[in-house]
Amino acid sequence: MSRKLLPVSIATALMGGTALADAPNVAVDIAPVHSLVARVMEGVGTPDLIIPAGASPHEYNLRPSEAAALQQAQLVFWIGEDLTPWMEGAIETLAEDATVTSLLESDGTLLLDFRENALFEAHEHGDDDHDGHDGHDDHAEDKDHDDHDHAHDDEHDHDGHDEHEGHDDEHGHDDEHDHDQDGDHDDHAEHEDHDDHDHHAHGEHDPHAWLSPANAETWLNVIAAQLSSADPDNAGTYFANAAAAREEMGALATEVTETLDPVRGGSFIVFHDAYQYFEDAFDFPASGAISLSDATDPSPARIAEIQGRIREEGIYCVLTEPQFNPGIVDTVLDGTQANTAVIDPLGSDLEPGAELYPQLIRNMSQTLADCL
Repeated sequence: MSRKLLPVSIATALMGGTALADAPNVAVDIAPVHSLVARVMEGVGTPDLIIPAGASPHEYNLRPSEAAALQQAQLVFWIGEDLTPWMEGAIETLAEDATVTSLLESDGTLLLDFRENALFEAHEHGDDDHDGHDGHDDHAEDKDHDDHDHAHDDEHDHDGHDEHEGHDDEHGHDDEHDHDQDGDHDDHAEHEDHDDHDHHAHGEHDPHAWLSPANAETWLNVIAAQLSSADPDNAGTYFANAAAAREEMGALATEVTETLDPVRGGSFIVFHDAYQYFEDAFDFPASGAISLSDATDPSPARIAEIQGRIREEGIYCVLTEPQFNPGIVDTVLDGTQANTAVIDPLGSDLEPGAELYPQLIRNMSQTLADCL
């Protein structure tokens, strides 16, 4: 859903005797969404990225250049308040004249509820909560994973899943960056995971929805429509780019399925629960998550629960992320024979731009395949 705050005025210039609209100023929250917008804008202009790919989107302090990009924006695309609660105030203050599009609120977006416990139940495809999900019919049937001796139990007697991001406080907007995810969270360590429902204060849906290529396809059209409304002279280019990118998404889904098929049936644990849209898209469920979120260290009880799952199921892979403390994963792996690998849902090591999104999804699938 988009919010029109004030009419957008776009300057025009005469070039070669033809009236051409200048590219609108566009600001985007995170690198994967920036990639989709950049793909639609190819040949017209380049959007500004507000949150660098290596930073946590849940808590972030804007640099002056990023604040200026928001202030100058005529259009803003962002996942929404569920991912970046601090950004709502920044947009309203700095981009009050912009057309703002929250992609989680766009029609046709697949939304999945938070999972709340350390251990996950298997995905149930076709669930009524999967609004707007088209699915990928080319997914292969699950087959035995012969390379390793895993036993994957599809029915876990654990209701719900891990409480998510608790980032309601202290969202300043100054010039200093503090992306240290290894801060002191001792006040969480002694609490049971299911007591932390305040982590869902910003909504009931998991905001990591960009990891579904089906959502990316939907958003490409949303992005093209908003850009065309603001810049009708370039509408043909925007919609042509979006159509080409949607075809590329279909090819990407097929490629990822082929990458994952040889290890289908292998089980894995993630550091924090950010991947269920990817799991759902490719019918490749995780068995659990080590941490409540990317800003809280897991309690000893939670670590013990995950270790038990690793041993019971013969889980072969534990995935961490670039910004996390590797010592926590070492603790989880202690006494097990599981592999570990680094997976990146934001494209921290990728060059921002149109190619980042497909490479991000491709890299995630290859990391998973290599680890299993």
